[in-house]
Amino acid sequence: MARLPYLDKEDLKEEDQDLLTRGINLHRLMVHSPGAARAFGGMGQYIRYGTTMDARLRELAILQVGWLAKSPYEWSHHVKIGRDFGVTDDDVRALIAESAGETTDLPELDRLVLRAAREATLDGAVAADTFAALKGLLSKEHLVDLTVTFSFYNAVVRFLGSMEMDVEDSYQSYLDEFPLPK
Repeated sequence: MARLPYLDKEDLKEEDQDLLTRGINLHRLMVHSPGAARAFGGMGQYIRYGTTMDARLRELAILQVGWLAKSPYEWSHHVKIGRDFGVTDDDVRALIAESAGETTDLPELDRLVLRAAREATLDGAVAADTFAALKGLLSKEHLVDLTVTFSFYNAVVRFLGSMEMDVEDSYQSYLDEFPLPK
């Protein structure tokens, strides 16, 4: 059970009701602070629609953060969203294997993106050798956007965990299909 109640449009001032166009629990809780919800939404919109970085790679980075944080909400939502952007079930299984230190047949860039997201999540920064390898494969703009992506989602999973965000019933099947580690 979330630590704050989920709000609905009618609970908000008229000028803030647009914040609940997508009535997911994350937004329904975050609108307790409309200013924070707007700022959060702006960054989320940029990451999803503004960057020119490959969407599948972006989703792999987000999924890596969700997996490592053992965040049911983030993981379930981005297994679904990832599929919308080209992440396959084999990609998800490979991410899980890579997280366990196993070798996979993912392309080099995919493995580097996952490694960078793991290092930033677990160690607080991307290691020099990982960054150098990515620098050889991505533009400077995409390096920044990738780093912004996994950094932002590290903040998101901490917010979700601190608020004890509930997974909506419509996303539970993704957790059932790909359960998080204990």
